[in-house]
Amino acid sequence: MLRKLAGFVAAAGMVVTVACGQTDAGITTNVKTKFAADDMVKAYQVDVDTQNRVVTLTGSVENTLAKERAIMIARDTEGVRDVIDQIQVSEAAATSGIDIDVDDDVEASARRAGEATKNTAEKVGDATADAAKKAGQATVDGAKKVGGAVRDAVTDDDRDSDNDGH
Repeated sequence: MLRKLAGFVAAAGMVVTVACGQTDAGITTNVKTKFAADDMVKAYQVDVDTQNRVVTLTGSVENTLAKERAIMIARDTEGVRDVIDQIQVSEAAATSGIDIDVDDDVEASARRAGEATKNTAEKVGDATADAAKKAGQATVDGAKKVGGAVRDAVTDDDRDSDNDGH
């Protein structure tokens, strides 16, 4: 009898645990617990809010990897129907403390290359526009020739259906 009672209590405990995990508060707790256990996400401040089993993530992380990991953890949490991502990636925080000195020659070369690319794109655009204009004019000229040939092929004699000469 004691074993049956113990089994019943254990089963009831599991039902309560599963049921609590499916509530919005339970889902929020589960997501936060998973964040805390994850080495990539736990160092960041990501807020979790759940309404109708839809989890909204807000806060700021230093890189895209941490953001994607947080979203994946939330999506993989039992009971979550959808995830709304409002996490910001703070690039300034990711590069703080790093001083990169770009050689002036390298910077100037990059600017020249960018300008050359822009100029080439403009020339290609102009050439494409000119080709389109020429093709359009060729189509108009061809239509005029075909129209003239049709007009020449159909004479008054051909249109005289009652053969009275008029």
